[in-house]
Amino acid sequence: MSPEKSPDSSVVREQRVTISNKHGENLVGLLHQACSKNLDDSILVDLAYALTREGISAFRFDFAGNGESEGQFQYGNYRREADDLHSVVSYFTEQKYNIIGLVGHSKGGNAVLLYASMYHDIPVIVNISGRFALERGIDGRLGKNFMQRINEDGYIDVRNRKGEFEYQVTKESLKDRLSTDTLLSSCSISKGCRVLTIHGSKDEIVPVEDALMFAANIPNHELHIIAEANHRYTGHEKELKALVLDFIKSQPHLSSSLRPKLN
Repeated sequence: MSPEKSPDSSVVREQRVTISNKHGENLVGLLHQACSKNLDDSILVDLAYALTREGISAFRFDFAGNGESEGQFQYGNYRREADDLHSVVSYFTEQKYNIIGLVGHSKGGNAVLLYASMYHDIPVIVNISGRFALERGIDGRLGKNFMQRINEDGYIDVRNRKGEFEYQVTKESLKDRLSTDTLLSSCSISKGCRVLTIHGSKDEIVPVEDALMFAANIPNHELHIIAEANHRYTGHEKELKALVLDFIKSQPHLSSSLRPKLN
């Protein structure tokens, strides 16, 4: 698999990478090399290109059941997504990369934190707008009587505002979300792992109080609340990027970032 090159130069833009997880499902992602040049307005894509401009390569991917990756989408699935992260970390370690940190937004924030509590091998974690109280926010998607409906039918079909089917929530997947203990996992992150939580004060999806709970329970934690920012950080993208970059760049031995080791 060779990197894609721009037609008018030799600059490597990005490399599509497929990684098999422990369940035999292929995870698809893009490796942004340290010389990448491109534009996109998505939060993590924007961060990936910001990192490459600082000489730090970045890899972003779809969890199993999302985007181009194989598998069936599951509501919840936090532990399996942490396992997907482990498959990715293991792959790049085998490819002679050193990995300095993991960054996740929203549910991805929960995944990187859970990973840190399970594996203890990554020195920097950045949680952007993750949810601490996983029992909250469910009725907004599933309806006020979701427990009664799922106990009666065994599943709930989630539809968009146009009435179009989006995904199915099973009783098992709902149980997975409700049984994921963010308090226990937060306290289980080692003191040697530096964790940054960023949250918008006007987040309409995840209350800012959740960020305070992470700050109160993660041993080595730094918290930044961005005033007036919503869940997507609309109009606050520069501040978000600056916070993430400064935190990662302040890590000792930055040369151990996501880049090949020199033999």
